[in-house]
Amino acid sequence: MSRNELVIGSRGSALALWQAEHVKARLAALGHAARIQVITTTGDRVLDRRLQAVGGKGAFLKEIEEALLAREVDLAVHSLKDVPTELPAGLHLVATLERADPRDAFLSRGGVAFADLPQGAKVGTTSLRRQAQLRAVRPDLAISDLRGNVDTRIRKLREGEYDAILLAMAGLTRLGLLAEVTEPLAPELLLPAPGQGAVAIECRQDDPATAAAVAPLHHATSHAAITAERSFLAALGGGCNVPLGAFAEGDGAGQRLRAFVAREDGSRILRGERRGADPEALGRSLAEELLGQGASELLGR
Repeated sequence: MSRNELVIGSRGSALALWQAEHVKARLAALGHAARIQVITTTGDRVLDRRLQAVGGKGAFLKEIEEALLAREVDLAVHSLKDVPTELPAGLHLVATLERADPRDAFLSRGGVAFADLPQGAKVGTTSLRRQAQLRAVRPDLAISDLRGNVDTRIRKLREGEYDAILLAMAGLTRLGLLAEVTEPLAPELLLPAPGQGAVAIECRQDDPATAAAVAPLHHATSHAAITAERSFLAALGGGCNVPLGAFAEGDGAGQRLRAFVAREDGSRILRGERRGADPEALGRSLAEELLGQGASELLGR
């Protein structure tokens, strides 16, 4: 592998390739040649089981991180919401790109608004975070798992397998599919996943040259918000196996962080909000607050 050409590891989905191509173009503008190496992950191969059964969201990273450690690729481009808070030894996140719209998107047949969905309507999403919040606000809906890439999920909606589905606004924006969105759902209704809408770059800790090459792509404001969210996630030890959400926004000199932890059936939800200037301390303190309210029980501890 020539050190004159950076090799980007990426999943092969349309969204993952868009993100990798975006990073490649940004690097080219900085004078760094790069190519993309597509790597199929466990999460891509196993579509007939819930993510929890195949290693959680880390199932979308495992093989790419193995390629990084084996020096087969120089950097990996990830949707940050899929990245666990604990990384394999020898790897680190070196840049967070400017965050896109972090909200969830509601897509329905016939453009029916979320509030107007009839009782018993079938809504597709595999996310425990989305399922718990939906069940809390609309216990009358029939929530069903929905796997597959974005195109597959939209096709299933169009073919009538679901009355509505939930996806991420950021992904639909990047793929030019905003016309499919019935309405974005405000964080007051559905809190996003930690890091939703952001793209992160991962590389080896012993490769400062690659870290320096991608450093200009780092967006400090986005990173501060996401750090608060991931600090909350890390303090709870959560992942896709637990229904939780966290969303931070700049608030003057610091961050406003809102978060929740829930039972999967939505029968109990603990919510909290804090403000602070230190993103990591803010995330930890809000996690401690919810643990004090009984979040451990919801986390299965």
